[in-house]
Amino acid sequence: MVSEEIVRLSLPYSEKENKTVRVYVPAHENGETFPVIYMADGQNLFEDDTVQFGCWYTREAVRDEQKNGNGGAIIVAIHNDGNPLQRTNELTPAGMGTINYPPDFPEEQKKFMSADGEIFDDFVINTVMPTVEKQFPVKTGRKNTAFCGSSSGGLMSLFTALSHPEKYCAAGVFSPVPLEMIYVSEEAHNWLRSKMTDNMPYLYMYCGGTGEQEKMMCFFMEQTYSFMKEFYPADKLKKVVKPEEEHHEKAWSAVFRDFLHMFVSERNEL
Repeated sequence: MVSEEIVRLSLPYSEKENKTVRVYVPAHENGETFPVIYMADGQNLFEDDTVQFGCWYTREAVRDEQKNGNGGAIIVAIHNDGNPLQRTNELTPAGMGTINYPPDFPEEQKKFMSADGEIFDDFVINTVMPTVEKQFPVKTGRKNTAFCGSSSGGLMSLFTALSHPEKYCAAGVFSPVPLEMIYVSEEAHNWLRSKMTDNMPYLYMYCGGTGEQEKMMCFFMEQTYSFMKEFYPADKLKKVVKPEEEHHEKAWSAVFRDFLHMFVSERNEL
């Protein structure tokens, strides 16, 4: 029996910096392999001293799936190593549309805004995934791979999964930053339509409803969901709303358990 472990990696993100990536491997038998979930905001996924705002308790969720006989999953926790603005920049893709700044948004502040989501996406696809598949006991291929994130990470999860439907069978899109608020709506909607293929990933779209921030997220997520229902496969689009929950890791921790269970038990049908 091989004990569970968390392995910390430092991988090249740009010419000037590396990014922290931690990989949780559950306890397993020799030769056993697992499906894998790549996740944004890795600093908040495990209960330890890296947690900034709250913890997702992903290890505990995986352990419980194993105890219940459903199998486990490897969790790849991709850290944000900078400040909140840097996090927003790296998890906001430019290609989804023109950034829709409010009319009164200061020109000076625009200098600090940079939609660098494609850089993050390239890092995941071309650096993180090959490293993980080479060094850890993962099941490779689309049906064994998912992406998950919340808030700006939820937006990034949607972008990454729809940009690479050949690599991901599912995406957890939790309390996503609103497309209709960040981008020119028509452009963002056109981007969504343009990504349709014959085999789209399963989208688990969640939001809460308590607190002004989460109420706003939920309002716009409902709009995005309603729009996507017009053309996205109905059996691959799920909406979960918990009106009593706030915009917080505690809520995402609870709903992640449902997403994880779906992924490990149903991924072969996705």
